Amino acid sequence: MTRSIPRLLALGVLALLSACATQAPRAPQRSPQAVQADIARRLPASLSDRAGWATDVYVALASQDIATTPEHICAVLAVTEQESTYQANPPVPNLGKISRAEIDRRASAHHLPGFMVDAALRITSPDGRSYATRIAAARTEQELSGIFEDFAGSVPLGGRLFGGLNPVRTGGPMQVSIAFAEQHADRYPYPPDDSIRHEVFSRRGGLWFGTRHLLGYPASYDALLYRFADFNAGWYASRNAAFQAALSKASGIALALDGDLLTPGASLDAPGGTERAARALASQLGMNDRQIRAALEDGNRADFGDSTLYRQVFAVAERDGHAALPRAVLPGITLESPKITRTLTTAWFAQRVNDRWKRCMAK
Repeated sequence: MTRSIPRLLALGVLALLSACATQAPRAPQRSPQAVQADIARRLPASLSDRAGWATDVYVALASQDIATTPEHICAVLAVTEQESTYQANPPVPNLGKISRAEIDRRASAHHLPGFMVDAALRITSPDGRSYATRIAAARTEQELSGIFEDFAGSVPLGGRLFGGLNPVRTGGPMQVSIAFAEQHADRYPYPPDDSIRHEVFSRRGGLWFGTRHLLGYPASYDALLYRFADFNAGWYASRNAAFQAALSKASGIALALDGDLLTPGASLDAPGGTERAARALASQLGMNDRQIRAALEDGNRADFGDSTLYRQVFAVAERDGHAALPRAVLPGITLESPKITRTLTTAWFAQRVNDRWKRCMAK
């Protein structure tokens, strides 16, 4: 027995050495300075304050515990380049005209006559100009947001027209949703100057919240292309579009692959297209209408990918020897915004960003 102990120890040592020999070496951890230098060299050479941009991108990743890999760095830079060409407050063509149209739309919704709106806009604002003049001269969303804040707070009709809801909904170098930022500010590392809305219009805030929207949620995509689509269409839109494709195949019902699984506000008696298709498979899925609705209500959460509904739909679609279906599909969405003057789609956006990402990775 005692003779076997040295032999066992020797075997144990050999096993440990063998394990060490077969493990891939870990990449050395980069210092913050090295990461920021890497970010800076991937930025356009003509960009002013590259060091400041690099610092803000680094903080956006590191403070959210997102790995500062070249893949993630280039993802943030690619979206920023696509959305703003590295401008903290990118100018918007015809912004004054778009803004006046929004005022008129809201006035009409409140049954306010045009002459009353015109009179309100002729009022002198805090900077000495009329609101109409300021709106006509506005070039950036940050500037316009400030005008509407003044207007809603000081003009009698302002509160009635806007009801505290500033119509400027996106901003900053990554054009992130202000509502999204306000809902995900719990880990924001900077002391807000005034409000989260105002932080979105800053370079540091726009990059931080944009990074949160792009990389700050769990998803098992096999390519960043689908995160780029989700950035445009909403979290898990690419996963949900693939689910809709599988559901369409399984049910034989044509569906729009837009990633929206439920019609907002729809009652159980008036389901949308995706829900109707799922109900058509109820007996095969072993689920009733309420169970299907409950599952679809989690469509914007990571857990939906592990739900019975999700697994069963793919099982039905892939049975009888059919090839495995993709778990991510670019959503078929046509982009709509007063700022867009030609036909664009989510797939176009994702591919454009992906091309920029590839060029960044090649640097």
